[in-house]
Amino acid sequence: MNHVLCGLAANVSLPSELVDRLIAVADADIAVDLAHRADLSHAQAVALTSRVEESAVSLAYAGLLTAADVDPATQPDVALALLVERAGRPEWARLFAEDPVVERREKLAACSGLPPDVVEMLAADSDVRVVAELALWTTPETATRLAGHPHAEVRRAVAANEATPPAVLAALLTGEGLSPAQRCLVCDREEAPFVHDPQWSRLDCDLPSGASCDGSHESTRYETQQMAIRNPATPTEAVVSFVSHPSLLLRWALAGRPNLPSEVCARLAVDSNPGVRADLAENPAIDDALIRVLATDRDHEVRRRLAHNPFVPLDVLTRLAAATKIGATLLPRIASASLDEVEKLTESPNPAARMLIAQRRDLPPAIRDALAADSDAKVVKSIAPHPGLSEGQLRTMLDRHGVRVVAKVAANPDATPALLEDLARHEPSVQKAFREIARHRNAPAPALLACLADPQARPIAARHAVLPPPIIEELLTDADWQVVEAAAANPSLPLAVMSDLTPRL
Repeated sequence: MNHVLCGLAANVSLPSELVDRLIAVADADIAVDLAHRADLSHAQAVALTSRVEESAVSLAYAGLLTAADVDPATQPDVALALLVERAGRPEWARLFAEDPVVERREKLAACSGLPPDVVEMLAADSDVRVVAELALWTTPETATRLAGHPHAEVRRAVAANEATPPAVLAALLTGEGLSPAQRCLVCDREEAPFVHDPQWSRLDCDLPSGASCDGSHESTRYETQQMAIRNPATPTEAVVSFVSHPSLLLRWALAGRPNLPSEVCARLAVDSNPGVRADLAENPAIDDALIRVLATDRDHEVRRRLAHNPFVPLDVLTRLAAATKIGATLLPRIASASLDEVEKLTESPNPAARMLIAQRRDLPPAIRDALAADSDAKVVKSIAPHPGLSEGQLRTMLDRHGVRVVAKVAANPDATPALLEDLARHEPSVQKAFREIARHRNAPAPALLACLADPQARPIAARHAVLPPPIIEELLTDADWQVVEAAAANPSLPLAVMSDLTPRL
């Protein structure tokens, strides 16, 4: 792989004539970067396809190729990509519906807007994978018809299709009104009764672990029910009876559904599996009383997920933050807090509460400034990247809290070049700060040079446009290929150097 040419192919400053020269010598690796250029013209896309055929599919998805550019007989994957984007020709769909390669028929089945006759051909396909793919993406009318398909795998796909009518989804849950399925993937391959042993290492078996069939296709039936329970189009009244089902996966699927009745939520809250309780904890369907019960759950993940519930009361949330590792993230309830709530949290004696609100980046100046002057380092770390803070405020943070806030101060979008330079020279050094400085829009050359000494920040700094051109040229021969590509992609690389690096035919 030529890392210099790959970097040049991604360089936004590369002029069109040099893009043409790169296309003329491109290999598969260079073509990947060329295909993602925002300024690539249609003519260049056609030329790149002629040079590197593998690039055509991504160019088709990007809208840079048209039906007139593609021969479906010799470029089937590209033609299918255009069909996926609804930019292909109807006759191509009919051609691929009869293609002997099952993967192409399967790809076609996932396309929307297919002609009715093509849908009929795919629905009657001899390979269940094709029919199942159609069932997953098709219209309500076709989904309704395929719900009674003799193969259980097709019914499973219908259950996952959000366009499937609610009444049909309810029937798939219970089987009422549907004739029993005749086959499944398990009994297609093995004689029933059969259970796929999780420890079985047979190389010719691609059945999932635990797949089973005793003649009733039970593992696929459970998967169908699981898909239907997760499907938001399935009526709530059709799924609530699964709250006490012996299958953990079905109860788990139920726990994440919106609009669950309170009595169902209450039963899931005492489920023996913490995964079920964790999904329930984040579910907006649970009420205040149940939230408070789950806040005392013995499992850490349950409490952590509860903190992400958009309706968790603030008093519960602040207690969770004090005792649970939530991470430096803006929680939904904090993002939606009113100004009065923001003010109360800012004035809270609990540092965890102040830290939560400090994650917002739209705070009024007075509140932002109060948090910036907080005595608790964790609060200051949270507020340090907030826009609008002055250089003086940021330096005061450093004076008070030292290395604990260096990286977060470096992440502030308004950090000045002088401050960033000082941060790059801070003793003791902070590795995370180098990465923040290296990607900062205000980083001056001296700070970037310091970042080049850090192995993780070096590739980031090598791409920064403020880096002096002679340094960029030196980095083109670096021992680290990531640095080489980044330097070649640097928009400040001199045009003459770009031209010298680009081969001529």
